Amino acid sequence: MYTGKMRIYKARFYSKSRKGVICETCERRCDLKEEQVGVCKTRKNIGGKIYTLVYGNISSISLNPVEKKPFYHFYPGTYAMTAGTWGCNFLCPWCQNWEISKFPPENKYFLSPEEFVEICLKYKANGTSISFNEPTLLFEWSLDVFKSAKKHGLYNTYVSNGYMTEKVLYQLIDAGLDAINIDLKGDEEVYKKYCGADFEKVWRNIKISAKNIHTEVVSLCITDVNDSVDIFSNLAKRMLDEIGNFIPWHITRYFPAYKFNNPETDIKTMEEIIERLKEIGIKYVYIGNVPYHKYNHTWCPSCENLLIKRGIMEVIENRVKNNRCPYCRNKIDIVF
Repeated sequence: MYTGKMRIYKARFYSKSRKGVICETCERRCDLKEEQVGVCKTRKNIGGKIYTLVYGNISSISLNPVEKKPFYHFYPGTYAMTAGTWGCNFLCPWCQNWEISKFPPENKYFLSPEEFVEICLKYKANGTSISFNEPTLLFEWSLDVFKSAKKHGLYNTYVSNGYMTEKVLYQLIDAGLDAINIDLKGDEEVYKKYCGADFEKVWRNIKISAKNIHTEVVSLCITDVNDSVDIFSNLAKRMLDEIGNFIPWHITRYFPAYKFNNPETDIKTMEEIIERLKEIGIKYVYIGNVPYHKYNHTWCPSCENLLIKRGIMEVIENRVKNNRCPYCRNKIDIVF
């Protein structure tokens, strides 16, 4: 890891308020007094301006299959150099990356955008991914990474809770964001009770991203929280009405973590949810954290033949040719 001098950078979006300054990076829109830090622990009012404390402050970096994100319909079989920082703007008590998301920044390592892209090229990554904790907190750094990565022919991805403001999302897209996986945690009640967030803001961003870039969604299916066929059925019907049936949807198995001890998700329950989503009309529904299950594979939504066979976060066989099923010629929504 590079260990350049840590710095603070002025945030791109904020506005004045009676109290102090409003951060406009995410939809929490924290109104911060002088020297106050936002909910995410990474944005601070310094002298009447918002500064990010995590520009280039990288807690984690690793070369991952794009399927791990998970992206199943975006350059399958390729690898993304993945980086994350500290903190989070959500309150989820089951966080799977709590060792970095539930703590304020530790000023250990600074990695410039150019150095990160150099690492991508050195290890022959096909693209970048900002992930591990909430990538919106690395917004300003992401903009610079994306622009540099594009010059070298790399793709750019985000794995996000989808709670950024509209202008932040559009800025990311304009800077070179190619694909995003947004965590759809459940219905309005789940967001309010467990995340301290507004479901409608996340839904709005799924709609925006689906119109502009490749979009997939992932739902951690949590025992006695959102493991309900009714919850997912209602979300799927709204997905069909407002967005379409083409977005890949990953239903992922939960395991106890952080402050949450509910039992791990029942696989049969997940299968029932997946089958219901497919009945409603969602074309591509997958299971996550259940290795070698049939729903890890891509099946033609028309003739139901196997198209992409996957192992543990890897492509074993890909039969799709020119974005079409080789058996019935049905168009398959995949970016190659």
